[in-house]
Amino acid sequence: MVDNSELPFRMLCRRYGATAAYTPMLHSRIFSENEKHRSMEFTTCKEDRPLFVQFCANDPDILLQAAKIVEPYCDYVDINFGCPQRIARRGNYGAFLMDNLPLVKSLVQNLSANLYVPVSCKIRIFPRLEDTLAYAKMLEEAGASLVAVHGRTRDEKDGKKFRADWDAIKAVKDALRIPVLANGNIRHLDDVKDCLEHTGADGVLSAETLLENPALFAGFRTKEWKEDGDEDEVSGLDQADLVIEYLKLCEQYPVPWRMVRSHVHKMLGDWFKVHPEVREELNKQSKLTFEWLHDMVKRLKDLGGGIPLYRNKDALQTTSNGLAASNA
Repeated sequence: MVDNSELPFRMLCRRYGATAAYTPMLHSRIFSENEKHRSMEFTTCKEDRPLFVQFCANDPDILLQAAKIVEPYCDYVDINFGCPQRIARRGNYGAFLMDNLPLVKSLVQNLSANLYVPVSCKIRIFPRLEDTLAYAKMLEEAGASLVAVHGRTRDEKDGKKFRADWDAIKAVKDALRIPVLANGNIRHLDDVKDCLEHTGADGVLSAETLLENPALFAGFRTKEWKEDGDEDEVSGLDQADLVIEYLKLCEQYPVPWRMVRSHVHKMLGDWFKVHPEVREELNKQSKLTFEWLHDMVKRLKDLGGGIPLYRNKDALQTTSNGLAASNA
């Protein structure tokens, strides 16, 4: 989810029930060396809390240097040990550090010993449960104060093809004394309730689903996940409304246009299926402006065919049972 959890999007998710949020994954070496990169990739505000600042790293000293910069502005410094992408393989970070557990341990120990904010870790599971449990216990012993478990292995990249293993997450929760967050299979708020009940986790994370529906934690769901009983619970809210809110937040908290473009594509995905010609206009627009984007959304709404979000009243109490986090 690199580039997809910048400040305006975090603030939008918080408006709709996310009780904590992660920054995008920041490259510790580039972040510590390049001031211009820092100013573009990491922004926050006093309302942006609780906040996890997420780094990828493979050098304990460089990671500490980067973490010291953000320490005054966050509630956790998070080490991403879960990224399974090819860029992580090439850079030797993320889930590919599962092949070098002594290095993983040293990264956590160095931060834990030298920061005054707690250290958290996001991991994926091993194919064998005993390896996953040993891994999680090692992180706790090294000084991690919280572990977020993505219930898929490093090779299970496609969330629609591979279901997350909630049993493995439950086993980790049962084995540790520190808080454990569950990640995987969160498509709407009923999944939040089911995951908390199944795993006993202290909270849940959602990433990909939030890109299409940042209002997930407020009980809204897209047509893809609408249930028969939701027919009379049309919310009066749709993705186009969320885009308008997001654009206003971007005007308040400026971020690179590539991030804005990415979110607009995701949140308007259902609308673009009905009006692909408008999507093509967006793709051809080399230089975006807020005026152009607001006009595009207005034209979409005038054309009609938008898909409403639905709200299930029975699901609206589940976020009080745990931490609902925007993990993008």
